Amino acid sequence: MTSKLPVHGWRLALLMVVAGALTALSLPPLYFLFALPVGLFVLYRAAEDAVSWKQAAWCGFFFGMGFHTAGLYWLTNAILTRVHEFWWVVPFAAPGVALIIAPLVALPAVMCRWVPAGWRRVCMFAGSWTLIDMCRVLIFSGFPWNPLGSDLELPGRIGDILVQPASVLGVDGLTLCLVLAGLFLFSGRRAVVFVLLGICMWMGAGMWRLSHEHALPIINPRVVIVQGNVPEDEIISYAQRVEHFRRYLALTAKGMQRAHLMGDDRPIVAVWPESGFPGLLDQDGDARKMIAQTTGGASALIGSDREENGHWFNSLEMVNSVGDIAAIYDKSRLVPFGEYQPSIIPFNILPGVLTPGPGLKTWDFPSVGRVGPMVCYEIIFSGSVVNRHQRPNWLLTISNDAWFGNSAGPRQHLATGRMRAVEEGLPVVFANNTGISGVYDAFGHEVVRLGWNKTDILVSDVSAPLQPTIFAQYGRIIPISLSILCVMVAFLPRRKISSRY
Repeated sequence: MTSKLPVHGWRLALLMVVAGALTALSLPPLYFLFALPVGLFVLYRAAEDAVSWKQAAWCGFFFGMGFHTAGLYWLTNAILTRVHEFWWVVPFAAPGVALIIAPLVALPAVMCRWVPAGWRRVCMFAGSWTLIDMCRVLIFSGFPWNPLGSDLELPGRIGDILVQPASVLGVDGLTLCLVLAGLFLFSGRRAVVFVLLGICMWMGAGMWRLSHEHALPIINPRVVIVQGNVPEDEIISYAQRVEHFRRYLALTAKGMQRAHLMGDDRPIVAVWPESGFPGLLDQDGDARKMIAQTTGGASALIGSDREENGHWFNSLEMVNSVGDIAAIYDKSRLVPFGEYQPSIIPFNILPGVLTPGPGLKTWDFPSVGRVGPMVCYEIIFSGSVVNRHQRPNWLLTISNDAWFGNSAGPRQHLATGRMRAVEEGLPVVFANNTGISGVYDAFGHEVVRLGWNKTDILVSDVSAPLQPTIFAQYGRIIPISLSILCVMVAFLPRRKISSRY
C-alpha cells in the first residue's frame, strides 16, 4: 500500500500544523467559520490517505499541535507577567499545553480508518472526535478549553440563534454537529443538500426558542460589578494596595448610587472580581466594615485569597450588612501549572500552590437570592457549574484575566459564560478585574458588557431563570450518547445489492 498524500516527512507535518492553526481561526473571538470545514477536511483526507495507522496518528498529532497552540497562544502572556522569574518557559507555554492535548486528536484520525470510506467514516471521525475531546476534563484537573462547539458563539443576534440548541445538546453536542456538517460539505452534492437543510432546521429551532424570549420577570437582585482594572504585576507585588482598595471602594460607592437611582426596592449586590481585595479579607475586620459602610448595608461578594491552617485558597467571600463574613466559597477546580503543580513534574516551577475547595455550592440569602458562586476557570466545565441538589436562580463567576493581556483569552473565557447560560437556562454574571465583565440572561443574550482595560462599574438587573433545560436535567450524557451512536452507526454493514439474471 502506498500513500496518496502529496507531501511527506516534515512537509506533511508542517501541512498538518498549518491546517490545525487555520481551524483555530474559527474560535472566538475571530469566528472565521469557513476555516473549520477546510481545516478538518485536510486532516480527514490525510488520515484516509496515510500509508499506515501510524502515519495517520502523526497527522492527527501535528494537527492538534497547530490547533491548540494557535487557540491558546495567549497563555504566553501569563508567563510574561513574571518573565524575570520564568523567562525560560516563554517558548513552551502554549506549545507545552498543546503537547499534552494534541495526542487526543491522533485517535479520531486513526479510528476513522476502521470503517469503509463515505458517510460511515465521517460518522466515525465525528463521533470519536467528540468523545475524545470530552475526555479533556480528565487531564489533570481538566482543560476543556475551546471545544469546536464554541465556534457558534458569534456576537449579536445571529449568535443567540445559533447557540440555542446547546439547551439540549450542550457545547459538546454542538461540536459533534459541526464536525459532521463540516465533513459532509465535501461528501458530494446530496450530502451538501442535507447539510444546508440541517442548517435551516438549526436556525429555525434557534429562532423558535427565542420566540419565547418574552420579558422575563426580575426575581434576582440588581448587581453592581466593579472592574478595578488593577495590573497583574501590581496584584502580585501588592504595590499600591491601599490605593487599589480605595479605588474599589470609590467605584462601589458610584455603582451603589447608580443602582439606587434605578428605583424600586430590589436587593442590590456589589461584586468585586477575583483578587479584588488586596489581602486576606476574612482576617481584616476593618476593611470589611469599610466595605459594608460603602455599600450602605447591601451584601458584597468579594474575591480574595484565604489562609486556613497553612492551606491557601482562592475564594469568593460574602460580606454582610455589618461587615461579617456570611459565606465563603473556595475554588474547587484549580488551574494546572497555574494554581497547582501536577505530580508528573519532578521539579518545582510554582512559587506556591493552592488547595481546592470541597465543590460547588448554592448560596441562598434574601440579600443575594439563590446564587451559584464560581471562581474563574470553573465556568468552562460544561455540565459541571450547578449544584444539582439545590439549583440556583443565577450564576456568578469572578475572574482576573489580567494575566492574559488584551488577547483572545479573556474573550474566549467570557464566551463560555454565555454558553453555560444557554445550557443551564440560568442568567450568568461575569465579573473580571481588567475585563471583560458582562451579564447574560438565561437565553445567553448579552445584557451589558464592560470592555477590556476599563476602570468602571456595570449596574444591571439579573433576569429570572428558565425552567431547567433538557441539558440541565441530563447533562453530558446527551452528547456522549449521540457520539456513541455515531460510532455505532459507522459499523453498520453495507447493503448487499442483489442482481437478477
